[in-house]
Amino acid sequence: MTAKPRVFVTRIIPEAGLDLVRRHCEAEIWTEQLPPPYDLLRQKVADCDGLVSLLTDRIDAALLDAAPRLKVVSNYAVGFNNVDVKAATERGVCVGNTPGVLTDATADMAFCLLIGAARRLVEGDRYSRSGQWKTWEPLGHLGQDLVGRTLGVIGMGRIGYALAKRCKGWDMTILYHDVYRSEKAEQDLGARQVDLDTLLRESDFVSVHTDLNEQTRGLFNEQRFKQMKRTAVFINSARGPIVDQKALAEALRSGTIFAAGLDVTDPEPPSPNDPLLQLPNVIVAPHIASATVGTRNAMAEICARNLLAGLSGEPLPAWVNPEVAPKRRR
Repeated sequence: MTAKPRVFVTRIIPEAGLDLVRRHCEAEIWTEQLPPPYDLLRQKVADCDGLVSLLTDRIDAALLDAAPRLKVVSNYAVGFNNVDVKAATERGVCVGNTPGVLTDATADMAFCLLIGAARRLVEGDRYSRSGQWKTWEPLGHLGQDLVGRTLGVIGMGRIGYALAKRCKGWDMTILYHDVYRSEKAEQDLGARQVDLDTLLRESDFVSVHTDLNEQTRGLFNEQRFKQMKRTAVFINSARGPIVDQKALAEALRSGTIFAAGLDVTDPEPPSPNDPLLQLPNVIVAPHIASATVGTRNAMAEICARNLLAGLSGEPLPAWVNPEVAPKRRR
């Protein structure tokens, strides 16, 4: 009887994927709330054939060198900034991710943050719970209108398009900034591709959906926020490091922009003393854009199938580095 491949799973993921992993692998699953420390993770993968990782796990060259049997890293996320893909490819290790299934859930969260921040919903909820609510106030808790305004999308990929489609239902004008033209967004939604300066100057809502890379890291800084309208609402459901968080906090504190809604921060979680968390005009969600039952189950299943394909020598359903195929570990 052939021994099952050994795998390490760095967190408890939904049973839709975990059951598949258990059935086909000899799996050790990290059950603590916090991720395994880096040094411990290196030890755990030393004799593993496969690894299921999260964005919070650093998979670098040193870790890969410590795991000579490792065939596949299956990341339970769309993003894979935590994985040194180049180093993995050089060592014949397949890398998988979970794209596609998060689109609607993430767009819904971006839309939720947009509305909530624009209408000061969380601020109003806190006001009601604190005992300050005494009567209806004609000038109390005034927010921004949505219908007929302008949405600026940074990165018109699947999620950016899905958000723009939702906002089009509110008769919004759609602007977008992307290195690629989106004929679909232009034809379906009447979207207009513009440079970043134009987008920031004209948009009432700015929503970030771009990848994190060397060009986008720190893209939203003091200068960028000053280019925006004082009534603008800023939304980030992409990656925290795209934003200079200190600059955002100052822009919100000084009234340079009206409000912000964030599902991601830098770092995650932010320090309890972070100035951003002391401000009333920002909503900070704990990276929950994909947190629906259906979405997380679909992610888990894709993650498991990536793992099993990587172990068996088959093409990964969602393959980050298909170029590794000719030299993948067997």
